[in-house]
Amino acid sequence: MNLQLTQKKLSDIKANITVEFLTLDELDAHAEAKILHQAGFKAEQDSVCFLHERALLVCGIEKKNKDNLRSASVSMIKALKSSNYTSAKLDIFSNATLTGLVEGIILGGYEFNDYKSKPKVIPLADIFLCTNTLESEKIQNTFDKAMIVANATCFTRDIVNTAPQEMHPQSMVYLAQQLAIDNALECEILQEKELEREKMGAMLAVGRASVHGSALIHLSYKPKNPKKIISLIGKGLTYDSGGLSLKQPTSMVTMKMDKAGACAVLGIIKAASELKLDIEIHGFIGAVENMVGGDAYKPDDILVCRNGTTIEVRNTDAEGRLVLADVLSYAQDKISADYMFDFATLTGACMVALGQYTTGVMGHSNKLKNEISKASRRSGELTGTLPFNKHLEKLLKSEIADVSNVSSKPYGGAITAGLFLDKFIKEENKNKWLHFDIAGSAYTETPWDCNVYGGTGAGVRMITHFLKNIE
Repeated sequence: MNLQLTQKKLSDIKANITVEFLTLDELDAHAEAKILHQAGFKAEQDSVCFLHERALLVCGIEKKNKDNLRSASVSMIKALKSSNYTSAKLDIFSNATLTGLVEGIILGGYEFNDYKSKPKVIPLADIFLCTNTLESEKIQNTFDKAMIVANATCFTRDIVNTAPQEMHPQSMVYLAQQLAIDNALECEILQEKELEREKMGAMLAVGRASVHGSALIHLSYKPKNPKKIISLIGKGLTYDSGGLSLKQPTSMVTMKMDKAGACAVLGIIKAASELKLDIEIHGFIGAVENMVGGDAYKPDDILVCRNGTTIEVRNTDAEGRLVLADVLSYAQDKISADYMFDFATLTGACMVALGQYTTGVMGHSNKLKNEISKASRRSGELTGTLPFNKHLEKLLKSEIADVSNVSSKPYGGAITAGLFLDKFIKEENKNKWLHFDIAGSAYTETPWDCNVYGGTGAGVRMITHFLKNIE
């Protein structure tokens, strides 16, 4: 499907069908009001009505703002894709709502059909967005940026959705190397011998039973004279069986999504480099597969992390935090950043706390958490802050090591996981760091907003918006 921006009048564009968005207040004044009323159309948010004899698709919208337009555009694109129309055209309301329109069409129309033997043929080939009455240069700039971010989000979704037999740690390495070539990034790979030299005992233990070697990926985007430096750290569990603390079969399904944190890092650095942002970005990914076997790490094992901290393993299914502990240590020693964000599908407890649509945000700086909250709202992603406290921190105590990898009580699991990571953040970096638990928001089996079945690309739009507006 080709989404095009044109400066022509709507009447000058040849297309099979015209799309209009109507509020309830506009309905009675519409030229086809009588037919729409007969069809039962009430201009409710996300409702659609085809008037085939008029070559018109009318979409209901509560209010013409960016969020409502994104949601209504999803209904629009689904309706068009289910029809036999090959082209559509519509007018743009304003520059302020254009991003929502583009995201609704691109993200709402996304499909992952790589494994279908006979993918469904979609006749819809072209959608024309008309800008005749608007400031063309400004609109073009907004359109181009929205397309970059939307396509980077789809790129992220594709990686999340790729089956685990194809997307293992070494294929993630190859993917990162290709991205570096395509987007003029620097790329450094630490394979297992280098990880051993770096004394990354926790990360190596998690991947020990896999036939695919673990790897640390470091991607760098370095514009001239950057105004800030940011490190992004991603959990890249290409598959998580739970290890010897084996998951239930139903819980193991969809565990290809446990790499979504790493995928978000790749998507963000792709978007930022194509937007040519004046922010230096370093992406660090721990690419690992948590499997079972005679060499698997075990509950009761004591692991030694890169920074010397010892960890008592009580549950091998709490593996992502072990990988991140070593990657966080490495990232801090490698780069002195102004901000440091990690992304991980870390805990089911985050979904219990915030629901499946919302990313959990944790850290020490209230100022930074507020800035992220603003960025999330403006980007259309949902976040909720989970508070650290010293009483939950005590639950990570180990009698035989420096720390346990799981809490001694089953409550506040998302927060205790964040507090575990906090133990690997240097004191001087505490107020620069935020942890994003995307366990609920990174993957969905029930479509919502502009998210269809599968990976959502959580984090890409939000962090790109934050980076674009950073001071």
